[in-house]
Amino acid sequence: MPYIKHLKRDKKLAPVIKHIGRIELKKRNDVFLSLCGSIMSQQLSTKVAAVIHQRFYDLFDGKPTPQKLVDINTDKLRNIGLSNSKASYIKNVAAFAIASGLGYSKLNKMTNEEFIEYVTQIKGVGRWTAEMILMFTMAREDVFSFDDYGIQQAVIGLYNIRVKDKKKLKVKILKISEAWAPYRTYACMYLWRWRDSK
Repeated sequence: MPYIKHLKRDKKLAPVIKHIGRIELKKRNDVFLSLCGSIMSQQLSTKVAAVIHQRFYDLFDGKPTPQKLVDINTDKLRNIGLSNSKASYIKNVAAFAIASGLGYSKLNKMTNEEFIEYVTQIKGVGRWTAEMILMFTMAREDVFSFDDYGIQQAVIGLYNIRVKDKKKLKVKILKISEAWAPYRTYACMYLWRWRDSK
């Protein structure tokens, strides 16, 4: 695997890769549902998020569409456990899908930055959410999510960084991540798994 050979050049990452082994990125075609799922899951445990996801699908007999989501009463979304803000954010995603389009073939033609700029026009979708969609839905190989707390903590821990100043820390982390291009998504995956195993 080219990404393994490339990332193993990093002496700190090499033993992590050896321990974890191969990682695969899986492409999923429904960006609309992925965005809704990402918003619904924020700040929830995996278990609670899974319950809410199931209730969300049940509301629409397993087939949520942008039009159905725009049309549904917000109270019904609140009743499945969504906050007011999350309910309005996923409705924003649905309205945007109808007005501007979230079709996979359209989005797949965009660069990572173009995609981030496009979807962050939606109120409730920030850069971090857009980066997660690029990684886990679009299966883009070269995304580095600096704003992800888990990634920051993993890099600080694995590379034994002792910098307190936030600006200097960001420069240092980004400098380390540059060496992982064009496979930074895989590096993030290894870092998350390394941190989860601690």
